[in-house]
Amino acid sequence: MNRTYVVETYGCQMNVHDSERIAGLLDEAGFIPVEPGKQADIVVFNTCAVRENADNKLYGNLSFLAPIKKANPNMQIAVGGCLAQKDQATILKKAPYVDVVFGTHNVGSLPVLLERARIEEESQIEILESLEHFPSTLPARRLSAFSSWVSVSVGCNNTCTFCIVPTLRGIEKDRSAIDILSEVRALVDQGVIEITLLGQNVNAYGVDFGDRSAFANLLKECGKVDGLERVRFMSPHPRDFTDDVIEAMATTANVMPHLHMPLQSGSNSILQSMRRSYRTDRYLGIIDRVRTAMPHAAITTDIIVGFPGETESDFQATMDLCTQARFAAAYTYQYSKRPGTPAASMPDQVSPEVVGERYTRLHNHQQAISLSVNEEAVGRNFKVLVGDYEGRRDEAQERMTGRSEDFRLVHFSNSIEARPGDEVEVSITQASAHYLIGTPGKVRATRGGDAHAARTAEKKSAATLLGMPTLKV
Repeated sequence: MNRTYVVETYGCQMNVHDSERIAGLLDEAGFIPVEPGKQADIVVFNTCAVRENADNKLYGNLSFLAPIKKANPNMQIAVGGCLAQKDQATILKKAPYVDVVFGTHNVGSLPVLLERARIEEESQIEILESLEHFPSTLPARRLSAFSSWVSVSVGCNNTCTFCIVPTLRGIEKDRSAIDILSEVRALVDQGVIEITLLGQNVNAYGVDFGDRSAFANLLKECGKVDGLERVRFMSPHPRDFTDDVIEAMATTANVMPHLHMPLQSGSNSILQSMRRSYRTDRYLGIIDRVRTAMPHAAITTDIIVGFPGETESDFQATMDLCTQARFAAAYTYQYSKRPGTPAASMPDQVSPEVVGERYTRLHNHQQAISLSVNEEAVGRNFKVLVGDYEGRRDEAQERMTGRSEDFRLVHFSNSIEARPGDEVEVSITQASAHYLIGTPGKVRATRGGDAHAARTAEKKSAATLLGMPTLKV
């Protein structure tokens, strides 16, 4: 009765969205989220396999839970996600006290597997090699009342030599536009005013049914949804980026002027070794066309440093491209050898010392670029959507936080009355490499703010009633 749970998430936005589904399934099964600071009866790890530190983090946390589990045999631990799909039985060899191991293709099986493990008193492993059913058909506990993710596809058809995700999530499977738009409208009816379309390769959407215009058309259809104020998407692949998507971004009022498009390397020879099916001229051409159509669009990217065979010249090409592209932000990663990927067995692996030194140089270089880009915003006004977790009042620092239309982090005085989900017009006065600072002006109460306020009131009401005796008829 009233067993509690917590879901720990590692990895990308797709994993975070999967965790919303996991929480929804556990809610439906009768479990309740654990109160902050208390030990949950059920701990679920939704894992990532893209970088080695995710492995280390999982096994470190499992070791921490071992004595807690020993002291409370009724506690259950489940491991799912990409690392579970990859390691499978290895997890139980390293942590035999784990109760359930489930993969990326059968998230919906978790409640049944937990019950089976409880009854049979032995660990359960269920890893499917193909998708059981599209995750969006499962219930969800949304992290935010006003901003939501919507999956347009799962899986990936690319064969990047550094990436194990296609092996773990399978080939691309697209949802129908009717299903996607139905979910969007249902979320808007609940008070959501911002959605982010998700896919491993989001702009390849339509490959299942042979329509190269499908993603651009989907953006335009989202523009017709009454009450939907902000539309975002991630992450697109430069190979599949078409001009009709740029046109849809520029002409659809609620599609935001922000493009996150992974570069990975500024060297054509390294892009070839990575099996990234574009070259730098195509990448820069897309950026140029986006900025021509939307002069104030913010461009962000992902970059891998130290890929096998990367020379100083290759690395310098990445530095030079960052200078040319003027990214608002770049999420930089040190190459991590992943067993099972072609890159793991490539010759000329770069030493950790060289990778670390290059990573620091690129980080510092991009910091200076980001600062320069953000300084150009000083004196401009931005419409900022006050954040849920980011947007709580901070009396000590006397500021609130939210995201601009181009997805930049903006801090401003908490002297105004604005709720998470409301929109504030902010005049930018200062800039750093990571955020903007401004003076708040007009506040617009939104349906999203109403939805957040209603959810907060509901939580307070539930907390008040917690533990009260009830009568069964």
